[in-house]
Amino acid sequence: MNFQWYPGHMTKAKRQMQEDIKLIDLVIELVDARIPLSSRNPDIDELGKNKYRLILMNKADLADKERTREWSAFFKEKGFFVVSLDARSKSGMKSITDIVMEACKEKIERDRKRGIKNRPVRAMVVGIPNVGKSTFINSYAGKACAKTGNKPGVTKGKQWIRLNKSVELLDTPGILWPKFEDQTVGLRLALIGLIKDEILNVDELAVELVKFLKAEYPGLLAQRYEVSEENDIIELISAVAVNRKCLSKGGEPDYSKAAALIIDDFRSGKLGHITLESVDFPHPLSPTRPRISFS
Repeated sequence: MNFQWYPGHMTKAKRQMQEDIKLIDLVIELVDARIPLSSRNPDIDELGKNKYRLILMNKADLADKERTREWSAFFKEKGFFVVSLDARSKSGMKSITDIVMEACKEKIERDRKRGIKNRPVRAMVVGIPNVGKSTFINSYAGKACAKTGNKPGVTKGKQWIRLNKSVELLDTPGILWPKFEDQTVGLRLALIGLIKDEILNVDELAVELVKFLKAEYPGLLAQRYEVSEENDIIELISAVAVNRKCLSKGGEPDYSKAAALIIDDFRSGKLGHITLESVDFPHPLSPTRPRISFS
C-alpha cells in the first residue's frame, strides 16, 4: 500500500509560516500522542530554531500512557517543553499558560530588565493538517478571547487572539505537511485517520493494524472480539465479522465491514490505549535539539 500527500499549496503555506514565525516568541507544536514522530514535520525545527518550543501531545486520552511518558521524556531530553492533553477538553488549559511562562522566562526577564512590563508572550500554533490545531486554539482561548487587531510593527492584516494578560496567539495556525521518509510514516498517519479513508484500502489497513496489535498488544483483540489470536490475520478478521454480525446479504461474513469496524474501534479508543510508535525504534524523523540563541 502506497501513501502520498498532495497539497497544492504546501510551498505557499511554508513561506507564509516563515514570515509569521518572525513575529512570535514561542512555537506551540501539536503532534498526535499515538504517533508522536510520524505526526510532526522536521522542517519546524529549522523554521523555529531560535524560538522557544512547546510540544503538545494531543489525543493523549487515546494513547498508551506508559509510552506517552516515554515520548514526553524523549522530547524533553531534546530541549522541548512538553504537555500531554486532549485538545477537546478545557480542563488543564490553565496549566499550559504556566508552562508557556516557564518556557519564555528568559524573554520575560530580558523585557523586565529593559523596563518593558506586561508585554504578553506571542505564540503560534503549528502542526500537520487535522492534528487538532484549531480545536486546541478554541479550547485554550475559550469564549473570552478577542482579536486585538494590528499592532505597531506587525505585518498588516495579522490578527492576534489575546488569551489573557500574559499570552497572545497568532490567529492563523501554521500548517506543515508530513514527510514520507518511508511508507511506515504514511501507514501510521492512515491508521489514526489523518489521510482520507476514501483514498485508502481499508482492508489492507486493517491487516496492518491487526498485525501490529498481535505483536505489541497481545490479547487485546481476543478480549474485545472474542476471537483467537492464534488464527492468521485473514481468519481473525473473518471471525470478527461473524462475532460482530458483519454479514453480507447472503449471510456470509463481510470482511470489509469487519475491517472498517476494527479501524474505527482503534481510532475511537474502544480497543484501549494504544500507541503505534515506540521510543526504542524511532524512524528517521527524529527532531534535532532546538538551540535557543539571541543576538
